[in-house]
Amino acid sequence: MDIHNPPRSFGVFSPVDHILIALPTAAQMEAAVQALQAQGFAESALLRYRPADMLAQLAADLKQASPLAVLGQELNLQKAHGLLAEQGCSFLLVHAPEDEQAAQVTAVARSVGAVAAQRYGSFMIEELITPPPGGPLIFESADKT
Repeated sequence: MDIHNPPRSFGVFSPVDHILIALPTAAQMEAAVQALQAQGFAESALLRYRPADMLAQLAADLKQASPLAVLGQELNLQKAHGLLAEQGCSFLLVHAPEDEQAAQVTAVARSVGAVAAQRYGSFMIEELITPPPGGPLIFESADKT
């Protein structure tokens, strides 16, 4: 996957069979990378997003989003990711199409202090972790982002 040409649905970021993890710092992102590689995830299955990368992607998505994009949760989730990026969060996108892989990624996300992790499926986006107490909440409603 290319950071400059991510998969989209109705013009909005939608990486099916991937998990997007939001991490407070770049160091935590690299800790997640190391932990996942130790469990057998290849470098090619991992894509790092700096805060500026996520903000640029959000800006592009907002420009090209189809009116149908408001029917799903992708656009609102992207806006929430933008807020996290503005707070300095880094993001790690992990190719994890199998349930066992998703469980491994979820465990790593929790262990390194992720503030959010979503698994993108064909028909839904699954929230994988509960934000830590006092941490930011990810809302799917445009009224709340």
